[in-house]
Amino acid sequence: MERIIIICLFLLFLISSCKGPASPSKDYSGWRTYAGMKDGSRYSSNDQINRNNVARLEIAWKYSSHDKDTGNRSQNQCNPIMVDGILYGTTPRLKLFALNAATGEQQWLFDPAQDDTAAGKDPFAFFKISRGVAYWEDEAAKDKRIFYSVGSKTYCINAIDGKKVSSFGTNGFIDLSKNLDRDDGSNSFVAGTTPGIIYKDLLIIGARLSESADAAPGHIRAYDVHNGKRRWIFHTIPHPGEFGYDTWTDKEAGKS
Repeated sequence: MERIIIICLFLLFLISSCKGPASPSKDYSGWRTYAGMKDGSRYSSNDQINRNNVARLEIAWKYSSHDKDTGNRSQNQCNPIMVDGILYGTTPRLKLFALNAATGEQQWLFDPAQDDTAAGKDPFAFFKISRGVAYWEDEAAKDKRIFYSVGSKTYCINAIDGKKVSSFGTNGFIDLSKNLDRDDGSNSFVAGTTPGIIYKDLLIIGARLSESADAAPGHIRAYDVHNGKRRWIFHTIPHPGEFGYDTWTDKEAGKS
């Protein structure tokens, strides 16, 4: 019996030694990314609040953007993030705010209606959905940026002072209805409702589209976080020469 146990332990050692180095465990104690982590798990490992004390929670502070619709039709689907003690989120009219997470004190507020006065005349323009924001910083943590979408515009905002980063895209934003490898003159509905994710120096993002026959293509794109230039695009309907193109009966489908 001892010999069998020794052999089993030896085999177990051989199997474990063939594996690569264990990957470091993820830190689920923060909330720097939409949905908690880039894996979208919405899980937190924090245990300060539990079944034994949850009934004793009290309100620490309240914050209101004061842009609730008077007809009580407002909605807010934002999942805020917190970075270095600052809470970033959006309001029902898609203003972007930064709050001191400990006190609720507003650090700054960016109002897209003030930036785009023409769009501000359209009441619907600022009732599109914003589910959150994406955060990026450089290695020295001196250049900090928030990316979030208002309709088809994805803004790049300085996370320190709430001002547009004018060197990004077109005076601080990119237009998601453009750079889809089709005729940019199309009027198809395109809106950024769910924030993209940051990978190194890329903002990877999709878009919300209409569901009619003339809908814009739902391609996935990556933009340079520094200047807003498109770095790559994944065609969800493959173009000629791309993998899967030969499986489509309609060879013109990718041109729509």
